[in-house]
Amino acid sequence: MDKILNITMIQIDSTSSPFTFRRVGFQAITVLGRADAMGILPQEERIDALDFPTFRTVFRYIQRAGIGKTIRFEMEDDPDEMEQALKNLNTALEESPSPEFEWNRMLDVLGPDLLSGLLGISASSIRRYSAAARTTPDETAVRLHFLCLMVGDLSGAYNEMGVRQWFQRNRAQLAGRAPADLLSGAWKPEQKGPRQVQDLARALAASPAT
Repeated sequence: MDKILNITMIQIDSTSSPFTFRRVGFQAITVLGRADAMGILPQEERIDALDFPTFRTVFRYIQRAGIGKTIRFEMEDDPDEMEQALKNLNTALEESPSPEFEWNRMLDVLGPDLLSGLLGISASSIRRYSAAARTTPDETAVRLHFLCLMVGDLSGAYNEMGVRQWFQRNRAQLAGRAPADLLSGAWKPEQKGPRQVQDLARALAASPAT
């Protein structure tokens, strides 16, 4: 594995088996990126290796957030077993909107103005939701989580400034539009535009930044 995660407190510079297998390492990096983007990992937690001790710690944090509690995550040296366990964990993260963790992390990464535009809500509403002064509406929580997953996928290729710029830069793959153009108003993740943006982010997850 030669990819570096340029996100807060995660700088992967060493790996050990079975994470040295590309398919296992990819799933592991995806877990780390998404857990960080969802605000599940403590800010002071430094992660610099893909190995069993790291993922025991990460798995504990994920379960403490109420995610993946039914998943058996045995630390196996078998790459097939580990790949499947990590896939299960990624699925659990995908299916678990967690606004109580996600608001502050997305504010840190995207800033209030960009986040407001991407979610189609006011900055004052974001302040209330992030402070738990008001319950996050379901439709907003779904859009917030969708953004978290994309930010997690992008984090293997971009630092936080690069992630912000990615949403605002015109893309040939989007017919010359910027991702933010397709994530405006009361959009839903299942709509064509948001899916195109998600597909582009996922395609970048395993490739160099462009």
